[in-house]
Amino acid sequence: MSNQVRQVYDAINEEKELPNITYPDSDEAKSIIEFHASSAAVMENIGTFKVLICRHGKLSNTVKVRVETIDGSAVEGEDYQAVNEVLTFEPMETEKEIGVTIVDDNQWEPDEEFFLKLSLLAADDGHDLKLGRTSIMEITILNDDEPGTFQFEKRGILVKESIGNAQLSIIRQNGADGDVTVKWRTVDKTAISGKDYIGGEGEIEFKHGETQRTLNIAIIDDMEYEKDENFEVELYEVSSNAKLGKITKTAITITNDDEFNGVMNKLMLMTNANVDELRVHNETWAQQFKDAMVVNGGDIENASTGDYIMHFLTFGYKLIFALIPPPGLLGGWPCFVVSLIMIGLIVIVVGDLAEIFGCLIGLHADITAITFVALGTSLPDTFASKIAAVSEKSADNAIGNVTGSNSVNVFMGLGIPWMIASIYHAAIGTPEGFHVEAGTLSFSVLVYTCCALLALSLIIARRFLPIFGNSELGGPTVSKWVSSAFFISLWFLYIILSILQSYDVIKSPF
Repeated sequence: MSNQVRQVYDAINEEKELPNITYPDSDEAKSIIEFHASSAAVMENIGTFKVLICRHGKLSNTVKVRVETIDGSAVEGEDYQAVNEVLTFEPMETEKEIGVTIVDDNQWEPDEEFFLKLSLLAADDGHDLKLGRTSIMEITILNDDEPGTFQFEKRGILVKESIGNAQLSIIRQNGADGDVTVKWRTVDKTAISGKDYIGGEGEIEFKHGETQRTLNIAIIDDMEYEKDENFEVELYEVSSNAKLGKITKTAITITNDDEFNGVMNKLMLMTNANVDELRVHNETWAQQFKDAMVVNGGDIENASTGDYIMHFLTFGYKLIFALIPPPGLLGGWPCFVVSLIMIGLIVIVVGDLAEIFGCLIGLHADITAITFVALGTSLPDTFASKIAAVSEKSADNAIGNVTGSNSVNVFMGLGIPWMIASIYHAAIGTPEGFHVEAGTLSFSVLVYTCCALLALSLIIARRFLPIFGNSELGGPTVSKWVSSAFFISLWFLYIILSILQSYDVIKSPF
């Protein structure tokens, strides 16, 4: 080593604030201990994280070093747990880990830092051990608490002069950590503080986790007739680094009680004048026949061309169903019983007409049953499901209507006739009892079951997959039409396979 380089090393070693270094060719090699990194940043909610301490240089001896924490802007006990430990490096051991625990509170704070320091023990003579350059490590605590955004729930409210207090809802969004104070003040418009309301300024406090508070502004009832007056309430400052939202002002309109009552009376008169249009049923047979004989239930002004066409096609049915007792008669029970009878008669007529039509064109009876008869009895369920899908918030009623109707058709539609037939044949003493040979229905049921499982799988997939908008009904346009086409194709597949099996084009496995 040249004399100039040795002089540089000596100059560094003479500085007390700098750790000593050994010459590259020195025989006085020592164990050097230092942190693996000079700084680190951790989230406040990390819990306990590990800090790596390294040893290099002489490795043949056993050495000890103290690790302790030093406050910075972070405070011991409040932001982190203190560390004061002695680490022992055994021979040939080059690394040690020490755990540092961060305290996670619910208050918003700026990023804070503290330090880890390595120091030699007092008993160490310094001949075998020294500290490296990275003997102090800075730890930065990154804040993860969001105090939230504060704003009024509405841009304006209407109150009566005699209400007492106008209640303004202040909401907290996008976080609810820590205690936050929101300052407010009133701004006179046509309403004057002290004359029409009790205004001024103040503050309202949100505790940790609270997301809504109500601000009460007293309204003065002066018992004099006045026009509508208004004032504003403004949010202008929040604490704890919280933010204000978009609706920082809300307008309160004070309306005179006399005028308010007049408006309410007008609304009641308008409601009473149109009460006949709000009726959900007719009270007399005469009214039912009257509504059946006119287009669109008597609302001719709003009747469309389609309404006239449907009125012409269904005029006979309207007159027949007008014979059903009014729902208001005897609590609705006669209407319920007669309606069931009428539905049963319609099903019989549809079934007979479909069977006659099938005979005329040469269709098998089972094909007629799963096409014309099924359509005639199930289309009402289709329209009911459509109404439920449009008017309800969820798809439950639409899908439940279909599944409920099918369960009634299967369990009651099969169970009741079979029970009646069994009782009848047992009563007349039929030698072999009630016995019907199996036909081609088994294959049709198998195909239907497979199609039903595919349909249910798609419904479940639509609920959970984002491509369908996580919705059983509706959703994005493309996926909505693809789902509709898939369901319709399942019905055509069921019909086509059933027809092919009925005409022995394909063979049933049963």
